Formats: sequence, C-alpha cells, structure tokens
Amino acid sequence: MRIPILDLKAQYATIKDEVTRAIGEVCESQAFALGPAVARFEQNVAAYCGSKHAIGVSSGTDALLVSLMALDIKPGDEVITTPFSFFATAGCVVRVGARPVFADVDPDSCNIDPARIEEKISDRTRAIIPVHLFGQIAEMEAIMEIAQRHDLAVIEDAAQAIGASRDGSKAGAFGDCGCFSFYPTKNLGGFGDGGLVTTNTDALADDIRTLRDHGQKPQYFYKVIGGNFRLDGIQGAVLNVKLKYLDEWNEKRRQNAALYDSLFAGSPVRTPAIDSHNVSIYHQYTVTVPERDKLQKYLAENEIGSAVFYPKPLHLQDCFGELGYRQGDMPVAERLCNEVMSLPVYPELTPEEIEYVAGTVLKFYGIS
Repeated sequence: MRIPILDLKAQYATIKDEVTRAIGEVCESQAFALGPAVARFEQNVAAYCGSKHAIGVSSGTDALLVSLMALDIKPGDEVITTPFSFFATAGCVVRVGARPVFADVDPDSCNIDPARIEEKISDRTRAIIPVHLFGQIAEMEAIMEIAQRHDLAVIEDAAQAIGASRDGSKAGAFGDCGCFSFYPTKNLGGFGDGGLVTTNTDALADDIRTLRDHGQKPQYFYKVIGGNFRLDGIQGAVLNVKLKYLDEWNEKRRQNAALYDSLFAGSPVRTPAIDSHNVSIYHQYTVTVPERDKLQKYLAENEIGSAVFYPKPLHLQDCFGELGYRQGDMPVAERLCNEVMSLPVYPELTPEEIEYVAGTVLKFYGIS
C-alpha cells in the first residue's frame, strides 16, 4: 500500500468542475490581478475569521512582510518570535532591517512559550510574532497581555492555521494582524502562491492595501514605497471554491488524528498535545519519536510518506549566524528538531490507510 504524505489530486477530483468554472469566469473577465474574485474571497475570509478586514496578498511570506512594513518595523527594531517555524517567520523580520529575537517553545504545543517572551523584551522591542504551528493556536491571551503591557504589536503567523480556534475565536482575530498562506499544500491551498492579512484596524488595513500595490494611492502617486504583493484573480477564484469545504476537510483531519491517537496509545510514539482551549486543524499530524531518522527510512521502504518540520531551528541557521546564537540556547526547539516527524493526515485518507501507517510505525518498534 502506497500512502504519500499528501495527495492533492484526491482533493482536486472532488471539486474539479467547480474550480474549472470559477477559473473560466476569471478568464472571461480578464481580471487577473486582484479584481472581483479576490474581493469576494476577501469578504468571505473576513467573515469566516471574524475579522473586520481581509486583504489578499501574493504569499504567506508577503503577508508577514507587508504587515511588518505597515506597522513601521524598521532597522534597529527587535521582533520576538519562535525558533521553531518555517524560515519566513524570521526571514521577513530581517528583510525590513529589524532583528529577530528568539524565545524557546513549549514542549507540548511546539508554539512559542509565553513564559520565555518577557525576558527577551528590551527597549528596542517593537513586536511579537507567535506562530500557530501545525494548526494549533498559540497561547494568545498570555501573549496579548504581555504585548499590551509593553505596548508591542502582535502579528499572528497563522500560515498553518486557517480555521483553527481558541476559546471560540479563530486564528487571525487576536493580534494586530493575522497572516495566512495559501501555498498548495496548506489546508486551504491555491493553485500557486497566495496569502492574506486579517486585521480589525481600519488604518492598518488601508496601509496594507496601499503597500501591496507598490504604495500608490491614487494610481501613479506614491507617498510610501510598497511592493508587488497583489493576489491573483485566479487564486481568489480557486480559494473561494475551496473555502466552503474547509470546515469539512478540517473535521476529517481531526477524525484522522483521533484514530492515530487511539492506535498509538501506550506506544513510544508521543502524539500531538492539543490545549483544551484549542480546536486544531491538524495542518500536520506531528509526533515525537525515538530513532526518528531510522523510522523515517523504514516508512519510506514501506512506501509511506512522512516529513520533518523542521530539522534545524532558526537560531542555528547559517544565515542568522551574526545574531550570535549557539547550540543549547533554545533547548526545547533543538530537541524537537531531532524528534519530530509528520505523518499523512489529509482528509481523503481511509481508516484502513491510517491503520496501515500506524501499524507500520508500531512494527518498527516491535509492537504488533
């Protein structure tokens, strides 16, 4: 039995006709950059996330970048974030000339530990970027309390968390900005790159809309230097079709995760710990395991896909060497990088396939 880490073709087969019609409408209108399809998608996502504004942009990375720009994060500023995330979280901070300051993560949620944030605050700190990793929202009430007390902006990196909630509030509705990615492998994935920023602040939304289109307002008149961060019309159309199925797909992921949890009970496999306040969307089903690399090789030999997110923490990446971090500075993140592994959890998996994946993992540990 061959089981990939993700099967996008299986999802596409269920919505092919709707997607084809939606793309055809954009082709007929010839509104390829922003346009009506993007405007509709923005309106629908704002309602879905419980945010006043949603601004479509060219990628999740650009969502972070334009948020930092709109908040006037600049050279000399510091931004506190997690060392256990995709590169863009910290890379965008450097791109605006600021300095990422890393705070270690909670060993259970893998998200930034609020208890580690306050000790990193200096007179140069301007913002915090918590990441809702693997589809679970960070401890936003504690993070927002710290931010408000120190007058800091909060940018939620919700690239992996659209539809996730905490105490009834959706990802992207807590901070000054919420940043989403619609890379094809995301729970809500486009047909290429795409992203979006949510905010409840009118002035911030206005600035982001201006900055995503080179900083022009009105056309060909520039008071600020922006970028080319527009979301394509075809992406807006595809994402609008998929959005109405998102809750169904996320629920199926939760069901798949629950089956894995039951199958791994009492084994060496440490399953994801979901905070009681959270409803996760399981963008990844990430376990911590002994002999991770040997297990991954064994799974590949049995035609089972897996992935490691992430094999090296950000504070130890070569490109951030000038920040001065060393091995041992972020012990939890460093340990997780040696132990985490993500297993297939996409909605179209059958119970039999999940049982085969789990059974193969357990067989590796000598459990039948």
